[in-house]
Amino acid sequence: MENLALIDSFSEFKDDKQIDRVTLMAILEDVFRNALKKKYGSDDNFDIIVNPDKGDLEIWRNRIVVADGEVEDPNEEISLTAARKIEPDFEIGEDVSEEVKLIDLGRRSILALRQNLISKIHEHDNTIVYKQFKDLEGEIYTAEVHHIRHRAVILLDDEGNEIILPKEKQIPSDFFRKGDNVRGIIETVDLKGNKPAIIMSRANPIFLEKLFEQEIPEVFDGLITVKKVVRIPGEKAKVAVDSYDDRIDPVGACVGMKGSRIHGIVRELGNENIDVINYTTNLNLYITRALSPAKVTSIKIDEEKKRAEVILRPEEVSKAIGRGGHNIRLAGQLTGYEIDVLREGAEEDVELSEFSDEIEGWIIEEFKKIGLDTAKSVLEHDINDLVKRTDLEEETILDVINILKEEFEE
Repeated sequence: MENLALIDSFSEFKDDKQIDRVTLMAILEDVFRNALKKKYGSDDNFDIIVNPDKGDLEIWRNRIVVADGEVEDPNEEISLTAARKIEPDFEIGEDVSEEVKLIDLGRRSILALRQNLISKIHEHDNTIVYKQFKDLEGEIYTAEVHHIRHRAVILLDDEGNEIILPKEKQIPSDFFRKGDNVRGIIETVDLKGNKPAIIMSRANPIFLEKLFEQEIPEVFDGLITVKKVVRIPGEKAKVAVDSYDDRIDPVGACVGMKGSRIHGIVRELGNENIDVINYTTNLNLYITRALSPAKVTSIKIDEEKKRAEVILRPEEVSKAIGRGGHNIRLAGQLTGYEIDVLREGAEEDVELSEFSDEIEGWIIEEFKKIGLDTAKSVLEHDINDLVKRTDLEEETILDVINILKEEFEE
């Protein structure tokens, strides 16, 4: 049969794409059967023999011999005269197998056929890549920076697969150059059309959890369990750890001597401050630990409302709240409880919500975001500090302070 470029390329496809023989044969047969259907209306009576190792392919059409002038379906029937041109001893009712040359399909059909073959090969590749990365969702992966765009960094792995690291999935302090190796987790893998869209994240809490598995042998071996991770990417994180072996100190093992073990993780996350705490089912103790480094005096818990009222010495309040309210926010996320901070001796204090007739609700919420939910807690802070830590104008804060002062002057 004619050694056309299409046939020559079969082995090429097999070598370049690393497609196994059975898969390649199935793709080739599917492509050729589609071409035969277009030309002859049906492919039911065709046999296709593919040999991808040799770059060889044969197509045979099977027809029944009928009397001259009685051919109703030229694709499935052949006249006796035409059959005897193939083999002189054919008789009516016998089966005739005739080889179909690729050239008989026509030049246009051959070009379309080749394009279809390339398309099917790419589709197969994309399916393989999709399945490969779908199995890697939630796992750490490393790829190289190929292109930096305004809203995303485009990465390529060693196989040339494209991975997208969107801006919102990066740590705020991340800065990349072309050629840099980047670690993150494969967060999602979807098929967009026929092409897999692979999204990496460095901001997902799972990334921190997986870094613990990678960097701390006891976590990798299962001797220490990471119970929960919460984080504000690049700023602060809290990790609750536990061990079923009483001989192991989970926090000590994770942090290491003078922070030696956790240092690499902190550096990977752009110096994110990581608090590692011992997990416990004792809710009072768990909330107390979650608020570290602040020292809690006492706790009152409302399990039904999922709220905890925490009493602290005045000097411990700012530690509990943390810069930008990060500490108290993460403590709430870690424990699943909304935490209200109160100062010791603040029994005569008044909840900010009591001033809702004079102070708009959204203003009260701004103060609550940074852990200030009582009148005295606001009055104890410097005005400039309140301007920096809230989204409120200085004039608004002064109005609030005047209203609160009137309460205690009365």
